[in-house]
Amino acid sequence: MQAPIAEEAKRVLSEAKARGIVLRLFGGVAIKYHCPSASHRALQRAYPDLDFFGTKKQGRLIRRLFTDLEYQPNQRFNALHGDTRLIYEDPVNQRVADVFLDVFKMCHILQIGKRLELDEYTIPITDLLLTKLQIVEVNEKDIRDLVAILQDHPVAASVQPGDRETIDAGYIAELCSGDWGLEKTVTLTLKKIPNFLPRYDLDPQTKTGFEGKITQLLTTVSGRQKSLKWKLRDAVGERVRWYDLPEVPIRT
Repeated sequence: MQAPIAEEAKRVLSEAKARGIVLRLFGGVAIKYHCPSASHRALQRAYPDLDFFGTKKQGRLIRRLFTDLEYQPNQRFNALHGDTRLIYEDPVNQRVADVFLDVFKMCHILQIGKRLELDEYTIPITDLLLTKLQIVEVNEKDIRDLVAILQDHPVAASVQPGDRETIDAGYIAELCSGDWGLEKTVTLTLKKIPNFLPRYDLDPQTKTGFEGKITQLLTTVSGRQKSLKWKLRDAVGERVRWYDLPEVPIRT
């Protein structure tokens, strides 16, 4: 019998904590943990796999953790990408555990490893949002996650230490001010979200507040002073692709 995915996440994280390993959850299961709206009938989706974030310096301990918990390593993928990402397969529950180390490399690169201590169970809510906003070819599953995050969390220009449930627009703007490509994708994704809102049965007041948060994020990002690197890349514009095409791991 397949164990509930939230219970499996808790099992892995509890064992990691007992071993002194800094490991945090992200992805859909982490979003559901932070967002009551993710359980709304219009925003519900399946969570087939688990995503974790750790640090490269604890890579050896993380590898041992998953093998001790009877996960099977994807030997080929781990040999090629093990410095920044590991794939483990759970044959009992027919799930995959995807483990990022220090950096999140998909369409864009996000340095998340240094921020893991900001929350004790998941990566910070702002980084959860960014992992979705950085997707170039965003699908409805991703949009549902974005809607749940934005519906359930306030947006602020800065966040006080210890505040784990407020989206830090200033942090997003700071990252984008030095990375033209990231800002391009974040802006495009934010502007796509309102087109999906009629599907999710939001009441008028919630819809207005939601659109206000998107506007606040866009305004904060666009208003931040840009670096010289950003300005030079802006001169090139869309003539050169500004994002990567992430590799999809082949399951063994």
